[in-house]
Order: sequence, then C-alpha cells, then structure tokens
Amino acid sequence: MSGPNGDPNISSEDGIINDDDEFGEEEYAAINSMLDQINSYLDDLEERNDTLNGKLHELLESNRQARLDFRAELLGSTTQEEHHAAELESLPSKPDQLEENK
Repeated sequence: MSGPNGDPNISSEDGIINDDDEFGEEEYAAINSMLDQINSYLDDLEERNDTLNGKLHELLESNRQARLDFRAELLGSTTQEEHHAAELESLPSKPDQLEENK
C-alpha cells in the first residue's frame, strides 16, 4: 500500500502516521478564527486591488485622451498657422494698397 502522499515505500500501517492527535474545541475555534481573519484580510486586499485597478484604468484613459487632445491641438494650430499664412499671402501688399487708394 502507498503512503499518504503516494510514496510507495511508506505505508500508513508502519506507525509513522499518527492520527491519534485530538484537538479540542478551543483549538478548532482558534484555527477557525484565524482563518476568518485571513479571509477578511484577503477580501480587503482584493477590494484594494480592484480599486487600484479601476484608478489605473481611469488614469490610462485620461492620459490617452490628453494625448489625443494635445495631438489635435498641435495639428489644429499647424492648420491654423497655414490658413493664416495663406490669408496673409492673399492680402494686397502696402504699395498695392496705396496705388488703389489714389
């Protein structure tokens, strides 16, 4: 017969395994209390992780939107500058204006 962990060289009849340990209600209550406390800590940790994950997604989205806005602003100002330069080129020069006013 194999042992408790599947080891073929150890059998439970060899006397190595002693299941005569008896825990009282107090020990079980203490273990149960510790497990409840660990579970509570893990729940709190999971909640904090979810909160941080949500904030990270918000930050990434905000950063992405800011980049898009900045890029649009740069492209918009470049387009506005080109448009303004084209308008200036279409205006008559000062000597031309003087001749027209005569």
